Amino acid sequence: MRRVVEIAGPLALIAAIAIVGSFTGTARQLEFKDALVAIAEVVALYVFVGNSGVLSFGQASFVAVGAFAAGVMTVPPESKAGQLPDLFPFLKDHAIGNVPSLLLAAAIGALYALIVGMPLMRLSGLAAGIATFAVLGITHNVLRYWTKVGPAAQTLALVPETTGLLQGAVGAIIVALVAYAYQRSRFGRMLRATREDPAAAQAAGIDVQRQRLWAFTLSGALSGLAGGLLVHEGGTITTEQVYLDLTFLMLAMLVIGGAASLWGAVVGASLISGFNSFLGDAENGIKIGFRFDLPPGTRVIVLGAVMGLMLLLRPAGLTGGREFSLSWLMRLRHKEAPA
Repeated sequence: MRRVVEIAGPLALIAAIAIVGSFTGTARQLEFKDALVAIAEVVALYVFVGNSGVLSFGQASFVAVGAFAAGVMTVPPESKAGQLPDLFPFLKDHAIGNVPSLLLAAAIGALYALIVGMPLMRLSGLAAGIATFAVLGITHNVLRYWTKVGPAAQTLALVPETTGLLQGAVGAIIVALVAYAYQRSRFGRMLRATREDPAAAQAAGIDVQRQRLWAFTLSGALSGLAGGLLVHEGGTITTEQVYLDLTFLMLAMLVIGGAASLWGAVVGASLISGFNSFLGDAENGIKIGFRFDLPPGTRVIVLGAVMGLMLLLRPAGLTGGREFSLSWLMRLRHKEAPA
């Protein structure tokens, strides 16, 4: 029952976001869809960072390749002839549906993560973080300048907008279920052992590099799926949308929620997504009883300050790195019980 409750909490929060979003106006529904996609992205990041304890800046690159793969392959061929004339012929002359594009995005993300992870998973600490940041930079520049695989610096448009609240919720739930199944599996337990004490884990016969590579690949697959949901949400995407801003936002969500648990990843993504939307609206000016107008760029500064304070005052995040439980209800019953 404890395991059922642990996964029920994140799934219930995802479902609640989708249900509440369905009762809002069309303009506000976009913010709820953003939150669902953000949950998928952050949980994918958690699969590697949370279980291994190794900081990675590269997951946004897997989101990027998944988004552009799904986007390019769902644009109709007749539209590609004018919008993407330099594509490879097998990309320009073919198109696939919504669900196959999401599966393709996950497969591309996994393959890319596997290829770059084989050399990088030998690294730890600062070296691993710098190396994954290099992967992010390389991916960004390839997508930005190579017209054979996408629109380069131009906006990829005419992508079918199929990620509504239902598809966003289903996608986030699938990512959360896979993440929880992995962390409860033998492989997930071995990887967390390497996080706690790499030397002791090696002495016990655990191949640290191999376990990190499996998690990195799985994280790449889930990140690619999240990228597919992202590109189908608005129907357009640019390389800047899946670069530094997204990387910083994903890390902020994970750190603030609690990097060591799935519940922390979901809570952090949900809360910070809403807070980020509010700050974005405030930069354009909103009325909350009075005129509230923030200078452009305030959003990033505030989120950075919140993340810094969280690291100083509560390094384990809002959830303390613990999974969802009903222990607080049990304590309440114990207090109310007669002596």
